[in-house]
Amino acid sequence: MAILPQGTVTFLFTDIEGSTRLVQELGPGLYGEVLETHHALLRDAFRAGIEAGTEGDSFFVALASATEAVAAAVGGQRALAGHGWPHDRPIGSAWARTHAVSLALAAL
Repeated sequence: MAILPQGTVTFLFTDIEGSTRLVQELGPGLYGEVLETHHALLRDAFRAGIEAGTEGDSFFVALASATEAVAAAVGGQRALAGHGWPHDRPIGSAWARTHAVSLALAAL
């Protein structure tokens, strides 16, 4: 297991808004592919932190500073918005706007 940051730690939480509706729109097969891509993009964007957990479409990441957490959150949003989602499905740039990923930061 990775060593968690010490001292003041910032937590980054993510969630796909409207994911239940998205599963219904895409079907479980395509949604699974979308979720796999979503996870890969965010894991790459969050590499400065420690992935403390995932649950469904949500991430919980610990980072050493608020600056790192904000940079990771922005990187995640940019990666999702810039990804070439399949054009024949409702997950292109319109999807990125309507099914935004909520990123919440909490510093302890």
